[in-house]
Amino acid sequence: MRLRVEFTTEPFDLDEAPRHAVVAREVIQAAELEAVDVGPFGNTAEGRDDAVIAAVDALLRRSLEAGATRVSLQVNVIADGPQGVPGAPEGAPEIAEDGR
Repeated sequence: MRLRVEFTTEPFDLDEAPRHAVVAREVIQAAELEAVDVGPFGNTAEGRDDAVIAAVDALLRRSLEAGATRVSLQVNVIADGPQGVPGAPEGAPEIAEDGR
């Protein structure tokens, strides 16, 4: 299974990247992830489920230790699921074309 993680750390500082943001970026860039995109207002990365979960664990621990007061993240399944529906988890019910 492949996952995509999107995250931000706070507090923000528009003048200079805070230590927690730098640490979070270093964790993600060092992880075995693909499609890494880091920016001032949001970051994304994709990879195998085990690699993303390990990176999220390290991201939370290290950015909080570095002074983050809030970490917002979202993790999505991006692998093809049943009937080729992107992101559908295995065993998900089929949805008819009319949405029912």
